[in-house]
Amino acid sequence: MNWRSIDLNLLVVLDAVMRERSVTRAGRLIGLSQPAMSHALNRLRHMLGDELFVRTPDGMTPTPRAEAIAEPLRNALSEMQLALEPLTFDPQASDRTFTLGLNNFGAVVLAPPLVEATYGAAPGVRLDMRPSGTLDIAEGLDRGEFDLAIGSHDAPGERFACELLLEDQFVLVMRRGHPASRRKLTAAALAELSYLEISSSGEDISFLDRWLATRGLTRRVVARSPYLSSRVILAESDFVTIFSRCVADVFARNFPLDVRDLPIETPLVRTSMLWHRRLDRHPAHRWLRQRVTLVSRALCEIPAPHDRVT
Repeated sequence: MNWRSIDLNLLVVLDAVMRERSVTRAGRLIGLSQPAMSHALNRLRHMLGDELFVRTPDGMTPTPRAEAIAEPLRNALSEMQLALEPLTFDPQASDRTFTLGLNNFGAVVLAPPLVEATYGAAPGVRLDMRPSGTLDIAEGLDRGEFDLAIGSHDAPGERFACELLLEDQFVLVMRRGHPASRRKLTAAALAELSYLEISSSGEDISFLDRWLATRGLTRRVVARSPYLSSRVILAESDFVTIFSRCVADVFARNFPLDVRDLPIETPLVRTSMLWHRRLDRHPAHRWLRQRVTLVSRALCEIPAPHDRVT
């Protein structure tokens, strides 16, 4: 292949279709009409000797050849973008959009102060924060759909970098004035309570069930709800639930809720920031990561445990 004869704009088209899985959306992304996109795809197919994409009910499905090209092409385009951008990032003058994938913890605890810290330093910057619960984060980072992701995950491969942001403990949450709000939380007292299970948390609280089981006790789960409705349900009922402390503290500042330490040492809830290594040296991305790190450091000082029993 004669590389001097390659139109690099065609590679931008290929990357856009890989990311969007739609010719129409890809054209919108890079500012080309539908006929121009179709023409560019035909030229790519001829140049690479492969169909590249097949139309299916789920959109444009890449062939194995296109899949093999996708990641090195995305990395190469990112390196080109980095080389052509200014060596420094001016947050006051930038109108850049950053896209973040957040789990429930990130959305409840980190999003509000991150928005405040970002817009205070960069009024023209836009944060596009999306729930990550049902998304393939690794694929989204590979395809450039996210600048970074915040959640309880480790780096799923060497191509990703991961920074631990917070370590948190589990606590018991109930309405203010709940009959158990001033009682000593023994194993028997915990077994008597009615629990609201958080269906969208993704957090494992089986440690409490195992601890109760060693004492011949079980926990009674009477309802399930997502994060969104749990605060109101707890405030208006005698249900209790298990949250990480940072989430519980945010909810308790805005709803009439009490937060109690559990009488056992709980596992740690670890929240990390994940990004693709191709963006390591990108000035704007470095600035964003620094914002997230600074906000995280200011949050969730975990108090020394008390009222513990074994």
